[in-house]
Amino acid sequence: MRLFTGIVFCSLVMGVTSENWFSFFKEALQGAGDLGRAYWNVLTSSHQNSKRYFYAQGNYDAAERGPGGVWAAKLISSTRVYLQGFLDYYLFGNSSTVLEDSKSNEKAEEWGRSGKDPDRFRPDGTPKND
Repeated sequence: MRLFTGIVFCSLVMGVTSENWFSFFKEALQGAGDLGRAYWNVLTSSHQNSKRYFYAQGNYDAAERGPGGVWAAKLISSTRVYLQGFLDYYLFGNSSTVLEDSKSNEKAEEWGRSGKDPDRFRPDGTPKND
């Protein structure tokens, strides 16, 4: 736990250069909310193959918040990928399709964080209000 806390603290120090600490934390919390909403959309969506779109949209929304949102998006996305890989390997075996799916999701997340249009990953038939 100390290692994780140290990594988070170092990431904060490195991520905050000239920005105000208060606004950075505010952006980070709002970005975490954006990613939480995206994950909720993944869980509740009835559209097939929409996971990459929602991950891209959540990272895009978080990045729009500012440096704190980008930091939160990177941290949460990396943690999700690590935990997903850990669980898939130790509980379900190391499947190549799981690895491909994870890499595809990572590309969508990076695309959204870079400020590019997440609609590139929108599956046909997904309503615009999702």
